[in-house]
Amino acid sequence: MSLEARGVEVWRGRGRALGPVSLNLVPGEVLAVVGPNGAGKSTLLSAFSGELPCTVGEVLMDGRPLLKWPPRERALRLGVLPQESSLGFGFTVLEVALLGRSPHATRGEGSADMDAAQAALEVMDIRHLSSRPYTSLSGGERQRVQLARVLAQLWEAPEHGHRYLLLDEPTSSLDLSHQHLVLEEATHFARDGGSVLAVLHDLNLAARYAHRIAVLADGKLVELGSPAQVLRPELIASTFGLQVRLVEYPDSPAPFIIPSGRAPHHP
Repeated sequence: MSLEARGVEVWRGRGRALGPVSLNLVPGEVLAVVGPNGAGKSTLLSAFSGELPCTVGEVLMDGRPLLKWPPRERALRLGVLPQESSLGFGFTVLEVALLGRSPHATRGEGSADMDAAQAALEVMDIRHLSSRPYTSLSGGERQRVQLARVLAQLWEAPEHGHRYLLLDEPTSSLDLSHQHLVLEEATHFARDGGSVLAVLHDLNLAARYAHRIAVLADGKLVELGSPAQVLRPELIASTFGLQVRLVEYPDSPAPFIIPSGRAPHHP
């Protein structure tokens, strides 16, 4: 059982934005997707979520083509946090979290929905903001509310199959403490049998929290493996145009990456 991209290509006009890429997301893991700007990271996530149709290839969830799943059943298994979530209405923080319960039979009106929404807000350290208007929050607070909404959506494991959480730059608006909070929750979600794909820019965060890292460049998958296998100075230099040195720490799954300057001749 997995969320799997098989030979996926996404074309925009006459140009190929992604692919071909074959990649699977398995239960119990956090998979980080990294790469320079324009590498195709968000395009890959959108293909995995079904938001972008695949020009070539297909995405399967638990062995079944993703687009063949009824929308409600798919939403009980697959949750997506996009880069930006616009909401102009005067919902409270709790009401936004309850929106995540809409795929469930009670549609946000049962006690189980309230429990899940409040627990998700607690996990994201924003339950004390429950009655605040969403529009009055800072960017980082809004980011955590939106993640609480997605967590509330996937709070219970489905009777059959697995849960998949797709996060597009989930730490981009957050302070240092809450960056770690979000990724710690991602690892908890995976430890409970879920699967997480997270698009990240910070290689050190990817090294610390991901079980595997996929490196994209020019729309192609150039490396896939554990943090220790993938985050090599020569790969970082050729892909990101940055010279680095690696520092080993005891009990760390991967070395710490310290930039030392731009790589020569990198555009």
